[in-house]
Amino acid sequence: MPMPQHARRNTLLPAMAVLGFATLLAWGCAPGDDGASGAADLVLVNGRVVTMDPELPEGTALASRGDRIVAVGSDADIEALIGPGTRVIDLEGQLAIPGLIEGHGHFVRFGMVLTQLDLTQARTWDDIVDLVEVTAREAEPGTWIEGWGWHQDRWDEPPTPSVEGLPTLARLSEVSPDNPVFLAHTSGHGVFVNARALQEAGLTRDTADPPGGEMVRTAAGELTGMLREDSATPVREALADYKAQRPADVIENEMREQVRLAGEEALANGITSFQDMGSPFEVIDLLKTMAEEGNLPVRLYMAIQESAEDLEGRLDEYRMVGYGNGFLTVRTIGEKVLDGALGTHGGWLLEPYTDLPRSVGFNVTPIADIVRSAQLAIEHDYQMAIQGIGDRAVRELFDLYEEAWGPEGGTERRWRIEHAQVVHPDDLPRFAQLGVIPSIQGIFACSDGPWVVDRLGEERTRERGYVFRSMIESGAVVTNGTDPPVEKIDPMASFHCSVTRQLADGSIFMEEQTMTREQALRAYTWGNAYAAFEEDIKGTLTPGKLADITVLSQDILTVPEDEIRSTRASYTIVGGEVRYQAGGR
Repeated sequence: MPMPQHARRNTLLPAMAVLGFATLLAWGCAPGDDGASGAADLVLVNGRVVTMDPELPEGTALASRGDRIVAVGSDADIEALIGPGTRVIDLEGQLAIPGLIEGHGHFVRFGMVLTQLDLTQARTWDDIVDLVEVTAREAEPGTWIEGWGWHQDRWDEPPTPSVEGLPTLARLSEVSPDNPVFLAHTSGHGVFVNARALQEAGLTRDTADPPGGEMVRTAAGELTGMLREDSATPVREALADYKAQRPADVIENEMREQVRLAGEEALANGITSFQDMGSPFEVIDLLKTMAEEGNLPVRLYMAIQESAEDLEGRLDEYRMVGYGNGFLTVRTIGEKVLDGALGTHGGWLLEPYTDLPRSVGFNVTPIADIVRSAQLAIEHDYQMAIQGIGDRAVRELFDLYEEAWGPEGGTERRWRIEHAQVVHPDDLPRFAQLGVIPSIQGIFACSDGPWVVDRLGEERTRERGYVFRSMIESGAVVTNGTDPPVEKIDPMASFHCSVTRQLADGSIFMEEQTMTREQALRAYTWGNAYAAFEEDIKGTLTPGKLADITVLSQDILTVPEDEIRSTRASYTIVGGEVRYQAGGR
């Protein structure tokens, strides 16, 4: 059972009291000490500096020189490092923490959806159709209309008519007869399209479902427009072909703008590093160029998302660590999706869905492809980061990883299972035993909480669903994030959900799985750094590490729980450079 709220709020304080502030000052590298002589470039004073370093957890001031932290201590100690050219920021009592790391997301795709129709606020299917109608009136015939972020379980009422709670395409096709429409589910694991898009992709009622997906049909066998998992591949390819017809410079400029938009949002939310869990070679090529130019807004940790066949012979060429002055690392294979999402009934389960008994979800990427990718990862010293949402998918990945490692094991490889939303109790200890990292998103417990019991049933949900506290207590190194663009890149929302499990209606979803505030912050900082082999340079505010710092408007370790979500980033500092300041002052 979780600790009472009043006991959870100050979990860092006992360690601080034991170590004592005097010890902290000595550790803070006073002037004349090795590495701290000379003036600092940046100094933060008059705040609460929580380092997340158990050796010395707290101070009131911090100094950096170049892109590294040189000292943490009291205002008086750090004052001696202030010179004529030092920028001094008065924190005015605000909280400074290690730079927040987004533990799982899709960076360029996040920037891309910021230019599409925003469907996240739609309360009904009719809202979405109306939005498409307005857009279609102004669009040139043949132009694709793209939208992102709908979820049928968040609508106030089911559409009419509907199939399995999903709409049919008649009205959507009526308002957009000359424009293919591509509307992605918030999970990214399903799309809804109109008749023109089906036509462009060559899909008809006679088209067979692929092994890793399903085209939802009416009782009469007609396509509804809903494409689950791999059944959407022909439409995705048709859209990609349409976009590829544009001049190369137009395509590149569009991608650069997507990088800019994603970076702008990340920095405004206190994110200093972003772990991208799946991009193709051409995206990484552009990011490498931008890293050489010094134009990446945040540090990126990239996973290559290509088939095993396409990875052959190219992994050594693409592997890089700390490229472009520490702004680009490529050393992971992922996010190959072993299964789909629970929201679209795609997560691969051990037993059927409660609300769709005919289905256990889908194995999306063939296991043979992932096995070969795992072999390549071992040969070329890459990490594996594969999506496993359902309990069957998680079990398959554990088994696959163990078999790939062989008798030597792989605890130091830090292979990951992305999302790990449903885990059978028999498999829970395997995270710590094998050194496999559950890359979770705390916010999913609250965004999925209102409907996940429908999918899994009460007993299975409580036993296996979103068991994040149990993961930590089992000894696993847990990460945290928001999976943008699936959710907004809002670490405070994810932190709040991690420590409260409070749903929008005020109810609590599985309170026994709440994290302490220290656990949640550790997952967002040191945990994410560890999952990227970067704990020696990130994750704590330790002298010698990168000066990646997030300053928050409120102390999320002490404020009342209902105030956490209103906390904002005041400063986002990357490598000692202030890259975001609230109000733009």
